[in-house]
Amino acid sequence: MRRLTGLVRFALQSDREVGILAYRRAWEALPAVTRGIILMVVTTVLFTAMHAAIRHVTRELPPIQVAFFRAFFGLLIFLPVVFRSGFGFLRTKRIGMHILRAALNVCAMFLFFMGLALTPISKVTALSFTSPLFLAVLSVVLLGERMRVRRWTATLLGFLGMLVIVRPGFVELDEGSLMVVTSAAIWSVTMIVIKLLLRTESSLTITGYVSIFLSLFALGPAIYVWQDPSLDAWVWMIFIGVVGTAAQLLLAEALREADAGAIMPFDFLKLVWASLFGYYLFAEVPDVYTWVGASIIFASGTYIAYRENAVAREARRREEEARKANPGTAECE
Repeated sequence: MRRLTGLVRFALQSDREVGILAYRRAWEALPAVTRGIILMVVTTVLFTAMHAAIRHVTRELPPIQVAFFRAFFGLLIFLPVVFRSGFGFLRTKRIGMHILRAALNVCAMFLFFMGLALTPISKVTALSFTSPLFLAVLSVVLLGERMRVRRWTATLLGFLGMLVIVRPGFVELDEGSLMVVTSAAIWSVTMIVIKLLLRTESSLTITGYVSIFLSLFALGPAIYVWQDPSLDAWVWMIFIGVVGTAAQLLLAEALREADAGAIMPFDFLKLVWASLFGYYLFAEVPDVYTWVGASIIFASGTYIAYRENAVAREARRREEEARKANPGTAECE
């Protein structure tokens, strides 16, 4: 009987391994762009599910406390990487920049969570699309990057889309929307700091430091507003931490598989999922201004991403041509 049971287990395990191998081969047979698009679509679902969970649990707990647990559970998920890689990745000469990045990140996260607790999820999603617009402007101001007329026009149209959503002067500017827009602006500054760090630091080092510092910086404010979570709240906060981390990893993988210009148009699906989650979970129906404004913002942000990728590809092409024309230069370097 034991031998028969062992044979059955072996057969089931073999079938499972064959099935996994078949799925892996089918996945690898897909074009890289297709894989990137699929991963991006899954990412939009996960991010929106996380936002819906945040909106739900902030009915019971302060948003700042929920933000702390988002950072804390994200750190716990990152720990296996630490145990596997060791602590060597924490060597850095730019600890101040890491602290600055984490401080900005925690401010943006606090504001976003507070805005999400006050504002319909579809409106939050629409306004969060403004982050690339702020980044485009700040890249010119802080990094000295050049922006020509078409990108400036796209950026201004994007901010016009933001005004369509909030309609200042026509309706009262709600506190939640202001928090979300401020969060997007701060997050764009964070992206500038990340760009500067990537010149000398590895992605693992940047991720490791932000995972540690986010939890540390969020702990004090969380203790100040602390409320004992119910069992239901604990489950949802674990869900937020796991799903949020998984979404970030899949987004990184999607960007590795395909250029941002190819997959970013699918980021608009966040608004679709947000509308569905908002309707079925919170009885929220986005108005026409949210859809129109989000469409303008997203089209502008997508165009900016497309132009940045085109410029980067052109720069790489010129470097390659220069290398071929002067092969001795690369050897000397």
